[in-house]
Amino acid sequence: MAIKQVSEKFDISHDTLRYYERIGLIPRVNRNKSGNRDYTEEDCKWVEFIICMRNAGLSIEVLIEYVELFQQGDETEEARKDLLIEERKQLKAKMEIMQNTLDRLDSKIERYEQTIGKKEKTLSRQQE
Repeated sequence: MAIKQVSEKFDISHDTLRYYERIGLIPRVNRNKSGNRDYTEEDCKWVEFIICMRNAGLSIEVLIEYVELFQQGDETEEARKDLLIEERKQLKAKMEIMQNTLDRLDSKIERYEQTIGKKEKTLSRQQE
């Protein structure tokens, strides 16, 4: 699959794909006879994984470490698992903070809606 197709499939720029490969965020992509990147299904799975993890807030450094461990083979399975467990803990803590913030925003919005509703009733009575 050409870089253009991968870019469109995942809605990221060509430059981002090249950057991810250059810094080791995704394993090296094979090239065709013309020298253009030729993404396999496995490459696309890596791109999808990285995008998902980045959207969740994992750092580039952590993801590079994960990819490097993966490339070292099965003997790093425990280290990879530990890395993911730690990132999961951090993500869960962030989600709890975000949920508290969301609850607070909902509460404030509800108070505004009640206040606005009261004002509208008062105005409509005054106009009668």
